Amino acid sequence: MAKATSKKKSLITKNSFEFFKSYINNASPVGFETWGQQLWIEYLKPYVDTQFVDAYGTAVGVLNPEHPFKIVIEAHADEISWFVNYITPEGFIYLKRNGGVDSQTAPASRVFIHGKKGKVKAVFGWPAIHIRIGNPDQKDQNPRPETLWLDCGARSKKEVEALGIHIGAVVTYADGFDELANGNYIGRAFDNRVGGFMIAEVARLLKERKKKLPFGLYIVNAVQEEIGLRGAEMISRRIKPNIAIITDVTHDTTTPMINKKIEGDVCTGKGPSLAYAPAVHNKLLAHVEKVANDKKIPVQWRALSRSTGTDTDSFAYSNDGCPSVLISIPLRYMHTTVEMLHKDDIDNTIKLMYETLLTLSPKTNLSYLK
Repeated sequence: MAKATSKKKSLITKNSFEFFKSYINNASPVGFETWGQQLWIEYLKPYVDTQFVDAYGTAVGVLNPEHPFKIVIEAHADEISWFVNYITPEGFIYLKRNGGVDSQTAPASRVFIHGKKGKVKAVFGWPAIHIRIGNPDQKDQNPRPETLWLDCGARSKKEVEALGIHIGAVVTYADGFDELANGNYIGRAFDNRVGGFMIAEVARLLKERKKKLPFGLYIVNAVQEEIGLRGAEMISRRIKPNIAIITDVTHDTTTPMINKKIEGDVCTGKGPSLAYAPAVHNKLLAHVEKVANDKKIPVQWRALSRSTGTDTDSFAYSNDGCPSVLISIPLRYMHTTVEMLHKDDIDNTIKLMYETLLTLSPKTNLSYLK
């Protein structure tokens, strides 16, 4: 494993960083990714030859679109969220999950309800601790979808509907990007808009450094990963890539309440994580590992068993099989509004994808048998 290197100048420009912050702060919920995809594709356009969006909103930028050999670098654009499910006569709003949103973190959070008249501010209500402790009926009332409600300031169903709120309106958290000490960033939905940012930066570096690739490169920002890898499933069938490099987040396992015997040993700030898994192609993984060692890019390791839980699975098993590899960025507090990652990991993940692409060609031998 490559050792961590001394601090170097970041690959990320001032303009890139401003895009990153605005991209993180913009909502892109499952099924409604268009709001974020519009920002992403506009940022990417100067760095690709062409672009397209499929029927469900997966956005793709392409370099060398006429080349028959195709390599994908991919992330997913969607974030977990809620749906408005029921409005009481008193104006309280009950919800259904849209993706793996965590009920335990919801009470007292601020949200936006995306209605027909635009965004409406609201909060998750919750009984005061005084009432819960003193009331035997409240002892077992843990936060669950059926026990959570939103309060938007309306006092009747009619007032709620007058704001443009309707059944099926999507709800996202209001929390945004911020910086903490020692190079740490926090934000909502780093899972996995940080991936979308990183693959766009790879395209930018290729363009600005005038690199000519001997293959077609497809920069893919897929939709609906959080509900079963659906966007990747669709776009992999359309592109039919020869190789796929997937980037997503993985758990930082150094925080309290995580068992390293189960989740492995990964820490923010120590480099991207590579993984062994059936869907991860062994020869492609070894190729990426060699690049990391040659370029002195620090990496960490995980074992992921039956499924990676990422779009890697969709690409690997699509069509006639596509050699695929997963490069993950360590993340603390996944599926909360304060997901945390380290800026050095962003740089090193971008660099690892970029340097790997420069070593690949249609002649790269990924056959398991000689």
